[in-house]
Amino acid sequence: MTAPGSLFSQMLLLLAGAVVAAPLFRKLGLGTVLGYLAAGVIIGPMMQQITEAEEVLHFAEFGVVFLLFIIGLELKPSRLWQMRGDVFGLGPAQVVITGFALSALGYFSGLADWRDSVIIGFGLALSSTAFALQILNDDGEMNSRYGQRAFSVLLFQDLAIVPLLALITILTPGSEGAAASPLKDFTIAVAAVGAMVFAGRYILTPMFQIIARTGAREVMIAAALLVVLGSAAAMQAVGLSMAMGAFLSGVMLAESSYRHELEADIEPFRGLLLALFFMAVGLSLELEVILENLFFILPAVPAFMIVKAVIVYALSRLWGSPHNDAIRIAFLLPQGGEFGFVLFTTATAAGLFSSATASLLIASVTLSMALTPLGAALSRRFLSGENREELEEDFDGAGADVLMIGFSRFGQIAAQILLAGGSEVTVIDDSADRIRQAASFGFRIYFGDGTRRDVLIASGIERAKIVAVCTQKRETTDRIVDLIRSEFPDVRLFVRSYDRIHSLSLRDRNVEYELRETLESGLLFGRRTLEGLGMSENEAYEIGEDIRRRDEERLQIQAVQGLGAGQEMLLNRPVRPEPLIKPKRAVALDEPEAEPEPAAGI
Repeated sequence: MTAPGSLFSQMLLLLAGAVVAAPLFRKLGLGTVLGYLAAGVIIGPMMQQITEAEEVLHFAEFGVVFLLFIIGLELKPSRLWQMRGDVFGLGPAQVVITGFALSALGYFSGLADWRDSVIIGFGLALSSTAFALQILNDDGEMNSRYGQRAFSVLLFQDLAIVPLLALITILTPGSEGAAASPLKDFTIAVAAVGAMVFAGRYILTPMFQIIARTGAREVMIAAALLVVLGSAAAMQAVGLSMAMGAFLSGVMLAESSYRHELEADIEPFRGLLLALFFMAVGLSLELEVILENLFFILPAVPAFMIVKAVIVYALSRLWGSPHNDAIRIAFLLPQGGEFGFVLFTTATAAGLFSSATASLLIASVTLSMALTPLGAALSRRFLSGENREELEEDFDGAGADVLMIGFSRFGQIAAQILLAGGSEVTVIDDSADRIRQAASFGFRIYFGDGTRRDVLIASGIERAKIVAVCTQKRETTDRIVDLIRSEFPDVRLFVRSYDRIHSLSLRDRNVEYELRETLESGLLFGRRTLEGLGMSENEAYEIGEDIRRRDEERLQIQAVQGLGAGQEMLLNRPVRPEPLIKPKRAVALDEPEAEPEPAAGI
């Protein structure tokens, strides 16, 4: 069992490589993906300890399958529908334009004839789902705007494999008799997707309910594996990718009450197999092919990656992404992908390519994958504007009755009240300076972005009785409220409001309590000013309470009739009888009165 070259010894080598390389490269700031790649290159091509790289790669592709299943669990069908513009707009534009551009590059460079160039161009137009999503997960950007847009492009690329495989059949000499095959394959694929959707809605949830009643944990894990692998096998049988099948089953279970348990069951398999996939890519790197064709590969790989990145950047900008997001997407998706291996291998079997051409292309794709983490790190140099300092996210010990998001002056005062009342409070903030300042006063504040679902879960939102959103910017507050309302609808929300318009907007979102940040301070300031003019404390208090009541009634009227309603409740001149203290200066009858501020600001 432990003899050199045995399955057991190879497994030990891979595990040891992962354990050593991942923490080392993470510590160096290069990311775990590059660490796994380096371990694979050292174990395989350099030390020649594992030579069956292709077999390892085929098995390790299940890591991508599990990854897509977990992503599907986090995407409800309604959210997926909202992404349709990117999936079926930006995605096709990227594949088609990049495919034609790279096809022209291959043809005019004399690499191949027009048929081969088309397959090469569209094969290189596809990106690596595994590499891109792992980098997004490592950076915690999967739920960011650019992360979701990049994922939409990758999702369409998974769908595009069906027509691209059909294209090989059409371009192969002597395949005229198979002209009807692509339409038939497309029909079967659509029917299979429909069957998967039906099974997800009406079969999977009842099945998990039955299994859950048994109370057998191991059976639940077995059922989760069966769903993922079964859906993957079903999609592969009809010509779609296994990852697409796993993703669809995940989306269908996204609204299930067993979603979190399924995610916890699959996550260990996902992490281990995905690490194995990256190591297998390193194992399969043909150093001999690269060295023999070094003067071709050195300019060719950067050339196709640059062309692809420029097109992705331009299309992202055209679809409304800001410069920084477009840069991140462009540097995330310039590499060749796993489906490039499939296309080039299929083209070789069909007689379009020679095996030498296929080996050269596969080596180029593998090298482009290896360059992706470095490219993603390099993208930061092209970002414009001030980059916020970020700290390492560590939520050890988080979880309390109150989760407070934002620790500016408003949040600090509110936290004092809560702590004085004996309540435990977990506070998260995305400002490194503010966290350091709070720590100097003995506060334990967690670094985290409250607009990210994973951060909210890690900080204990599922255990919190109340979430207090005390962020400064209205846009940030709205994103957090919308996310919590969508993902955690039962959470009680207490929210700091920016102004009157924001208060009305928050009430429309059904938050339990909102408070304008200047209301209480303005009321207290007015009361103290009246007392300074000689009015008794009780009388000033009653006036303040009357203004508070008027303000609340006006808000209720505005919520129904619009912002311009209720203006008659505003006081824009002294109320009769006159104040107790006589004015020191008579007001001339012809002196113009001060105009009241716009109602929206009051």
